[in-house]
Amino acid sequence: MASEATTMMKPSFDINKLSYQIFSILESKFLFGFDDPRLFATGNPLEAPFKPADSFPKPSSAGKVRILSIDAGNAVIAAVALARLEASLAEQCGDCTARIADFFDLAAGSGAGGVLAAMLFTCAPDGRPLFSAGEALRVVSKNQRKFPSAIRKTIFCRSSGIYRRIFGESTLRNTIKPVLIPCYDLATGAPFVFSRADAMESDAFDFSIRDVCAATCTEKKTVEIRSVDRRSRIRAIGGSIAMRNPTATAITHVLNNKLEFPLANNVEDLLVVSLGSSNSSPTELVNIAGENAAEMVDQAVAMAFRQNGPMATSYVRIQANFLGSRGMSPAAAEKEMLSQRSVDSMLFRGRKVSDRTNGERLEWFSRELISEHNRRKGCSVSTVMIKPTATPRMSSATSSTTFA
Repeated sequence: MASEATTMMKPSFDINKLSYQIFSILESKFLFGFDDPRLFATGNPLEAPFKPADSFPKPSSAGKVRILSIDAGNAVIAAVALARLEASLAEQCGDCTARIADFFDLAAGSGAGGVLAAMLFTCAPDGRPLFSAGEALRVVSKNQRKFPSAIRKTIFCRSSGIYRRIFGESTLRNTIKPVLIPCYDLATGAPFVFSRADAMESDAFDFSIRDVCAATCTEKKTVEIRSVDRRSRIRAIGGSIAMRNPTATAITHVLNNKLEFPLANNVEDLLVVSLGSSNSSPTELVNIAGENAAEMVDQAVAMAFRQNGPMATSYVRIQANFLGSRGMSPAAAEKEMLSQRSVDSMLFRGRKVSDRTNGERLEWFSRELISEHNRRKGCSVSTVMIKPTATPRMSSATSSTTFA
């Protein structure tokens, strides 16, 4: 009887095959829309021909996630590159109010690069970025002696502190797009990355922007900061020590953050520009070690992109190498930086000097950004789904979820 019961209850179809089929359909529809007639067809779904998940049509219009990464190092050099890039973008799209934040989906910055990222991606009371790249360049040039060596515990505690003057009461939740800014936490003995995504999920990870900038810039003294709700404490030392080049961290964040970047599955879905600079002297061993670490990150990222052949063009590294640049005027720094040629990592061929100058590479990358920007205007598929920006304390404006 038991054998008979077992025989009678045995299903007439492959349960594993059915589960896989259902999962494949649901996965495809969740990510790519509800246009498959099999979901709404009547009759026995098992009679439909079975197709694996990767055979379902994907939206051909899905674009690339645009990532901006800025090394710790010379703030003037990076600001010059960003100002040049923003000017090119504004000219190509015919909008003089265009900003860097309009053309990138995520910004990562370490040290002085973190300050630049915060300046360009923090929300102003009018809902637009707090600074244009040109304005950021003027601020950084005026205060370049304070980036980062003059950071002390009290500089952001006084009303006259540079970061308080720049950012006021803004927090990570007040950034327009996702930002990642690292430091080294002595309390845990590990790098810590300040993240807008984490801040949006929990009050314990929301820090004031002025504190974040102080934490990533400090080099010789620790800075103790707390989250806005006072529950989290970080004993920070600079981002240049923890993560001089944050490009790999930014890429990893995007590929694993499916809530905001649901269609980014590998490097083929990314468009990345990494801004680096070198300003150490032969005796500054700590800086030399940091620059070597940054170059190792560049080499690893370049290999990941270039193993896909043509996809190598989706990653651009802008590197400027000259000493004594802290005393240069912005005009002189721009001329020097744009005329130089970066060194690229080539798969199985070591490293070689680029065929194009930094200026030419920036111009080419700006065209790629414009192409992606225009593609999204008439596209029904959302490449990114950014969570709502929290309203700055000084503003009464409201915001809604951004689909781009």
